[in-house]
Parts: sequence; C-alpha cells; structure tokens
Amino acid sequence: MNIPVLIVACVSLLAVIAHIVGGTIESASIAPDKKNEKLTRNWLQSMCAFQMLAIDLLIVTILLFLISLTDVITFEHELTLLLSLLFFLWGLVWLIQLFWLKNNAKTYLLLPQWIFWFICSALLYWGA
Repeated sequence: MNIPVLIVACVSLLAVIAHIVGGTIESASIAPDKKNEKLTRNWLQSMCAFQMLAIDLLIVTILLFLISLTDVITFEHELTLLLSLLFFLWGLVWLIQLFWLKNNAKTYLLLPQWIFWFICSALLYWGA
C-alpha cells in the first residue's frame, strides 16, 4: 500500500464529489437570463467544460486508487510521476489564471485549490 498516493486518491475523490455536487450548484446559480442568447451560450459552454473536468478528475482518482492499493499497473512509478506533474500543472494554471485576471491577494486564499494541487503533486512525487 502506497500511503502518499492513497492520501492523494482520497483528496482527489473529495474533489470529484465537491466538483460534481457543489460546483454544479454554484455554477447553475449564475445562469444568465435566457433572453441573452450570447451570454447563455457562453454560460452553457462553461458548464459543459466544467463537467468534462469531472470525468478527468474521476479517471485520475481511479488511477490513484489502483496505484495505491494494487499492483495491477506495471509502470506505477512512471505513471505516479506523470500524475505528480499533472497536479503540479493544475496548481500552476490555477495561479496563472488568478494572476491573469488580476485578482487581489484575498482571492488566492478564497480559491485555495492551487494549494491542494501542489501538496498532492509533492505527495505523488514522494510516493513514486
């Protein structure tokens, strides 16, 4: 059993649940007036892209549980390093996006997902 990878698998599972339940509720709450076709189309595109990420998170979560609890994947070391890079890039892109949109320092703490992604990246690197 690979404990660092198992920790990340559990965090990732929580992220999947939070993304699908909480994220969908929050995103649906900002639905624009249907009379504004352009804004509605843009919102629908955002919602669809948002839900596509749920599939990615779910696949990563399944892989992490397989790596941490079984020996069925023969290239666990390489896959774990690749997933560490993925989590690192998620955190980096999150920070770049916040910076690009010129948010204040408080926003970085109110949207702390980047912290979790960097911690998970480090745990996966350690677990590899």
